[in-house]
Amino acid sequence: METRRFGRTDLMVSPLCLGTMQFGWTAEEPDSFAVMDAFVAAGGNFLDTADVYSAWAPGNPGGVAESIIGRWLKARGNRDGIVVATKVRQRMWDGPDGEGLSRAHVMRAAEDSLRRLQIDVIDLYQCHWPDSETPIEETFRAFDDLIKAGKVRYVGLSNYSAPAVQEALGLAAEKALPRVDSLQPRYNLVHRDEFEAALAELCLREEIAVIPYSPLQGGFLTGKYRKGEPTPESARASQAKRYGTEAGWRVIEALDAIAEAHDTTPGAVAVAWLLAKPAVAAPIIGANSPQQLADILPAADLRLAPDEIAGLDAVSAGM
Repeated sequence: METRRFGRTDLMVSPLCLGTMQFGWTAEEPDSFAVMDAFVAAGGNFLDTADVYSAWAPGNPGGVAESIIGRWLKARGNRDGIVVATKVRQRMWDGPDGEGLSRAHVMRAAEDSLRRLQIDVIDLYQCHWPDSETPIEETFRAFDDLIKAGKVRYVGLSNYSAPAVQEALGLAAEKALPRVDSLQPRYNLVHRDEFEAALAELCLREEIAVIPYSPLQGGFLTGKYRKGEPTPESARASQAKRYGTEAGWRVIEALDAIAEAHDTTPGAVAVAWLLAKPAVAAPIIGANSPQQLADILPAADLRLAPDEIAGLDAVSAGM
């Protein structure tokens, strides 16, 4: 994989970003290490996590994915070659500042993430979700202090609307606060309108790097869900199977045809479609094993023909 510049920053990232939500949830630590090893061996250098991953799993208090990454970075001695992104917002401890984007929460959460990741600086620190209780200026002043202290390099937003992104950009220009350099939206072939309606144009115009999550929509776009067949067992099956509509099956049929023509997988085609979008910097892919990862990695080098992109655009329009 050849690296590319990440928006307006000086970060150079691989065209695929490895998501780590599954670490400590559906992938134990040895499997997580194996997935990261395989990703790096294929040329990947960009990891995305969050402090909360994955507190919804039984026995997982949150912070587990970051801790696994930290132990892997230490064991491999490769910190300088890896771009590390994490997120802040969710509840991580008891008390009034245990969640949200207040200064108190952000400052403590950043220190906790640095400790778990065993690094000195977070390359990309992102607001995981908006916090209606905290003025965005308070959050970005905390970010500014973290950047000045050398603990964060760049900041981004996740799950924010176009007006909220525009507000953050205006605040940066008016108050000389950190600029939004990335956006992490849910965006894929069966979930397009939320991003494309207003965010895509804004991010392209402002050179905000887009790192879409759920590029395979919980596994639906891998092709393992088939019309008329039993739903495969998966931790994300309930999320994926709701896309099993006539419109969703037409998307799968289109992916199948293109995958066959390129001798690759439907999942790789779905991610390659995202990479063909001008605002997209690096879709966030996830895997529980190197074998699952191998099905998606070809997307980095897969160049879809204009008629193939147009066909996927047409079959997924309005989704």
